Amino acid sequence: MDNFLQVAVVQMSSGDDKAANVEAAMSGIERGAAMGARLVTLPEVWTYLGPDEGNAGAAETIPGPLTDQLGAKARDLGVHLHAGSIYEHVDEEDRLYNTTVVFAPDGEIVATYRKIHMFDVDLDEDTNYRESATIAPGDEIVTVDIDAVTVGLTICYDLRFPELYRILALKGADMVLAPAAFTLATGRDHWETLIRARAIENQVFMVAPAQVGKHPPGKWCYGRSMIVDPWGIVVAQASDAATVISAQLDLDQLGKVRRQVPSVANRMPDRYSWPDGVGVAAGTDS
Repeated sequence: MDNFLQVAVVQMSSGDDKAANVEAAMSGIERGAAMGARLVTLPEVWTYLGPDEGNAGAAETIPGPLTDQLGAKARDLGVHLHAGSIYEHVDEEDRLYNTTVVFAPDGEIVATYRKIHMFDVDLDEDTNYRESATIAPGDEIVTVDIDAVTVGLTICYDLRFPELYRILALKGADMVLAPAAFTLATGRDHWETLIRARAIENQVFMVAPAQVGKHPPGKWCYGRSMIVDPWGIVVAQASDAATVISAQLDLDQLGKVRRQVPSVANRMPDRYSWPDGVGVAAGTDS
């Protein structure tokens, strides 16, 4: 495979105007391609970031009109396009999915991933989130090949669950994509730490496109989209505004890091077991 892969990350400040968000995304994709990127990535829920009651109205079927438009853009520019995540509507289901879609340079959909971990948190008395109230969790762990590079797919809150990332590494992932809309409160303390940790412990490139700034009805996202190498070094990072960043990834670094510190290869799975009463599902025994 080619020893280098140019990657572009589109950082957005989406709002509740879907048409404006789509226009901004298309412009960002074009900018990324103009930087020479072979892979262009978008952030989480980039088509709509507003009051929760508007999620359903912004949802798309997959495939559908929006994915047709995205596929055409990937084909016109000749790039692999990771379309962050969008709200997905499935006929005869009451809840939506938070779904990643990946396009090949011919415009065809080559992978989808539905966010597994729901952001249900209480940051303080006045700030709480219940993603599971309107979004259903996915049930499949997904990798996709991009120019012979095995790429794992995750979304935002998934970052806090190292089990998912380790499984992706064991499935052969060399890179993991993590589109996000991290809150300002959690992002300033946890964002970079989590991304670098996932890169180091799994010896993969991490590519994390993010939302930034204020969004209706008063949500704030941290931004600071970044690309991190398998040694945990930040090789590109965005500012605190909508922008596009790019980096050339040296794929030979994967083998070098894995030889230097073969932590994934040195695992002792026969020594690991779930504690009694925990199991692979809450409340069940292993």
